[in-house]
Amino acid sequence: MSAGRSGADAAATPERPVRFAALKVRDCRFYLVGGMLAMMADNIEHVITYWVLWQQFHSPALVAFEVVSHWTPFLLLSVYFGALADRYDCRRVIQVAQMMFMSVSAAWGVFFATGTLSVPVACVLLVVHGMAGSLWAPAEQLMLQDFVGRRDLESAVRLNATARSLGILFGPVVGSALLLGLGPTAGIFTNVAIYLPLTILLIRTPYTGHTRDGIVPRTRMTLRAAGRVIRETAGNQVLMSMIVLGGMGSFFIGAALQSVMPIFADDLGAGSSGLTYGVLLFAAGAGGVVGGLLLEVVRFVPQTVGAAVASTLVYGGAIATFAFTGSYLLAVVMLFVGGIANLAAMSIGQTVVQLLAPPERRGQVIGVYSMSASGLRIGSGFTVGLLAGATGVHLSLGMSAGALCLGTLIVLAVIVGSRRRPAAPVAEPA
Repeated sequence: MSAGRSGADAAATPERPVRFAALKVRDCRFYLVGGMLAMMADNIEHVITYWVLWQQFHSPALVAFEVVSHWTPFLLLSVYFGALADRYDCRRVIQVAQMMFMSVSAAWGVFFATGTLSVPVACVLLVVHGMAGSLWAPAEQLMLQDFVGRRDLESAVRLNATARSLGILFGPVVGSALLLGLGPTAGIFTNVAIYLPLTILLIRTPYTGHTRDGIVPRTRMTLRAAGRVIRETAGNQVLMSMIVLGGMGSFFIGAALQSVMPIFADDLGAGSSGLTYGVLLFAAGAGGVVGGLLLEVVRFVPQTVGAAVASTLVYGGAIATFAFTGSYLLAVVMLFVGGIANLAAMSIGQTVVQLLAPPERRGQVIGVYSMSASGLRIGSGFTVGLLAGATGVHLSLGMSAGALCLGTLIVLAVIVGSRRRPAAPVAEPA
């Protein structure tokens, strides 16, 4: 497998792309809807459980653990779960993940109803929920490529990211409605049903994640093997560029942006703080949804390493502007632009990684990407959250966004400096 810059760009850019090509495949259409509902259910669970945990325990440490427990499994287990996706039927892997989600929601409901919830029990449920998300991610990407093939993978990845953004956008809205309308116990039990459509769909679809390649690896899944995959992937410059770009966006900004939004809402203060906060959150989420649809229609952003670098720079610049502006309108616009740029960068990176990964090890390489792009989100609690205590939240977020831009320029310099040297291939397993 050669992976020079031009080769990667050509591999990642299908010929004569068709708008919304992934929607022409029936099973892919159904999967995108089911995945959107499952992602919405994921966020509904956060809304209900986080509210109950705070009301019952008033523990800042538990609040911090809620974030850490969600992303640490991505950091520690993504490569191993990618190996599971390589080795087994991805339908079953995703169904196991969905059963974990549903079991956790049902367990919350039982503990709410009986009044027996404790901090240790809550911590276990939070960890299992995080593990379910990290188990789902690599298998999902293999299913997308199996649905549409290499030619339309760009469309499938982008539309899947858009569907997930839609689920994230409406999850808090539906979760709040369930919490207020039904109460936490009935609301969390209702949430179990929202996971079901994706699980049922996977019973009916003939795709397994491997039907196009016809390859099912039989290598042993060990932590040592996972480490070997990481080392071998590091030898491919294009793959590592995408992995590093995704990781930097998560590490420097990541999940912390939403956590500091109430502070920015108070400081910007346009109208009531509640309305200001809601609009800021909606702008950030809507950017991902509208951006995904816009990119699918216009198709003006190529699936190349250069486009990923440019999108990451725009994302960092938009968040830096948001951090320092005193204009409420400009802040809303920058969050919207940042949402578009972040979706573009992440979908490009995911597509390039999948197209360049060897078929027999695609899940493991995707796992490396997920480890970086999702697992490193825990780092934003330090780069933005802890730093804010010393410098203030505006400066800490602005500095973090600036660090993202600087790191992206360094990646660009490395790529440009070695564009004539072919990258090393991802080695075959020993």
